[in-house]
Amino acid sequence: MKFLIDEDVAVEIDRSLRQTGHETVRVAEVLGFRTDDVDVWEYACRHGFNVITCNRQGFLELAGEAPATGLIILNRRRTRQAECSHLLRLIERAGETGLGGNINFA
Repeated sequence: MKFLIDEDVAVEIDRSLRQTGHETVRVAEVLGFRTDDVDVWEYACRHGFNVITCNRQGFLELAGEAPATGLIILNRRRTRQAECSHLLRLIERAGETGLGGNINFA
């Protein structure tokens, strides 16, 4: 699966996803630092990426009731390992069809 990782998401999430065979791109790599959420969302929709972010409010508004792509809101945990574990379990359970066009929380 393809994931666009927002600036507020720890680099350990990126590493975990790559190690499990997923394609990841960090927002800063393709759009630069401090990119507006609207631009991040439009890029993800245009290029078929699921968005991973900790920015609940901004992206929930952009996604609306019928998201054009998948959105994963990553909840902060006590450790990065716990964050990675919750995310990987969600991806495994939901699969590509459960993530695409839906809003999920990990």
